[in-house]
Amino acid sequence: MKIGLALSCEENAPLALVDQAKRAEAAGFHALWISDHYHPWNDEQGHSPFVWSVIGAIAQATDLPIITAVTCPTVRIHPAVIAQAAATSAVLTGGRFVLGVGSGEALNEHIFGDAWPEADERLDMLEESIEIMRLLWGGGQQTYEGVHYRVSNARVYDLPDTPPPVYISGFGPKATKLAARLGDGYCTTTPDQELIGLYRSEGGKGPVQAGAKVCFGRDEQAARATAHRLWPNVGLPGELAQILPTPTHFEQAGELVTEDMVAETVPCGPDLDRHVEALREYEQAGTDELFVQQIGPEQDLFFDEWAPAVLSKFA
Repeated sequence: MKIGLALSCEENAPLALVDQAKRAEAAGFHALWISDHYHPWNDEQGHSPFVWSVIGAIAQATDLPIITAVTCPTVRIHPAVIAQAAATSAVLTGGRFVLGVGSGEALNEHIFGDAWPEADERLDMLEESIEIMRLLWGGGQQTYEGVHYRVSNARVYDLPDTPPPVYISGFGPKATKLAARLGDGYCTTTPDQELIGLYRSEGGKGPVQAGAKVCFGRDEQAARATAHRLWPNVGLPGELAQILPTPTHFEQAGELVTEDMVAETVPCGPDLDRHVEALREYEQAGTDELFVQQIGPEQDLFFDEWAPAVLSKFA
């Protein structure tokens, strides 16, 4: 299993993200995941830069592959515009860009007052958006008439030599089957052997990517408190992450999440064996590439001590 770095646009300012990308390359991380949000999950996280600008800056600062984790190309931004953004990113990175897509969250997509569709409709919209993007990446002037979208005489002029791969996120059986049928790869955030197995059994042949969080620090209790303060939403069950519309709502729901609940899924503190054990769960579930995010301000400690100790444990 290869280890990459997950860049959190919710927790970091634009220049900090570029700096972390450069440090990831120097430390030997495999590739970069970067989140695409309009809002952070809560105000404690405090950031949310425009991901396409950050990708352009990172493309000139490192030679690492970059994957969006993930972009919603259905409501907030029309898929024809995402097609242009992804093509430009692929050109700037010399073909090292992968477009990760998903059906999105109301947190980011509600901002124009559009109705937030039910899950099945969101997946239909996602499928149509992928069709549009691939049509435009084929070159030439294109017109498209679908159930959810129209495209009229559109052409993306700056195209990479090879269209960007499209990896599809899935946190339930329907989305996972869609990823197997249409995706060039599959994205998840849990070591769910059942869903990863479903992706493979349904014909998914591309890489399985996953994201994990850690909070490495000298003091375990302080690290647990940091993880709980910044990311209580990791403990929210079911579809809440998809349907709550504002950071305030996530803060309210997060009051139900205890520090122990966060620490159950996020390894916290200085015990490197515990960190490695947590990452091994993803490897055992069938993950090919795991992207790790360090929670909180202890970035120097993460790159200087965590990275050399942990990366050497994985292929």
